[in-house]
Amino acid sequence: MKLKYLAILLFPLSLAACQSSDLQRAGDIAVSVLQQQNADKIVSAYQWSLDTGAAKPLTLNFNDNGRLSIGTSCNQMGGNWQINNNQLQVGMLISTEMACEASAMQQERFAAALFQKPVSVQLDMKDTQQPSLILTAADGQQHTFQGKMTPETKYQSAGETIFLEISPETKACTGVAPQTCLQVREIKYNEQGLKTQVDQDWTLFYDQIEGFQHNPNERQIIRVKRYELKNPAADQSKYAYVHDMTVETARIN
Repeated sequence: MKLKYLAILLFPLSLAACQSSDLQRAGDIAVSVLQQQNADKIVSAYQWSLDTGAAKPLTLNFNDNGRLSIGTSCNQMGGNWQINNNQLQVGMLISTEMACEASAMQQERFAAALFQKPVSVQLDMKDTQQPSLILTAADGQQHTFQGKMTPETKYQSAGETIFLEISPETKACTGVAPQTCLQVREIKYNEQGLKTQVDQDWTLFYDQIEGFQHNPNERQIIRVKRYELKNPAADQSKYAYVHDMTVETARIN
C-alpha cells in the first residue's frame, strides 16, 4: 500500500535524526537522493495544490496509471505524465471548455504554460503530512505546491464508489451525542449513466462527508468514495466518506 511504502521510504529520515550532526547530514543527503529516485511513487500518493489568486487553488493529481489531472477554478485539464531524472514531462493537455471568469482563465493559461516543457522536480518530505513539491519551469521560475495525502493513501484502500442524493433539509439526531444529520437517499446508475434505483425514503446520515459543503437551498446528487477504516474506535463509524464530485444540483425556492 502507498502509506506503507512511504513509511519504509522515509524511515531513514527519522533514523538520521538520532545520529551525530555529520551522520545526520549524510543521512539527509541519502534520503533526499532516495526521494528523488522514487519521486513518481511519492507524487502519486498526494494531491498537490498551489494558490494562484483564483477562486480555487490549482490542484495536481498524479494517477498511478500515468494520467495527470489538473483542477482549476473552472475547467479540468489532463494528460499523460512521467518523471525521468527528476524531470516531469506532461503530454498534450486536453481540457473541458466552459466559459470562465478572468482569474480562472488566467489560472488555466498558467497551468498550460507550466507544462508545455519538462519541469524540474524537487520534493521536500520533512513533514510527510504536508510535504512540498517544488516545480522549476523552463524559464527558471519556481512554484511550490503543498501536498495532502490522497484518501487512497490515507485509508490504505481503493474505496467504494456510491451516489447519494442530499436533501436541502437537515434533521436533529443523536449519535454519540446530539448532532445535526444530513438526510440522504442512495442512487444507483447503470453503465450508460441512467438511474436504475432511487431509495424511496430519506435516511439520517450520522457521518461526515469530507470535502462536501451542504447547501440548504439546493438538492444535490454527489459521488462519494467510501473507505473502510482499519481499526475504528468503539464509538466510531467503520467507514470514512470523501466527496468525489457533484453530479447534479437543483435549486430549491
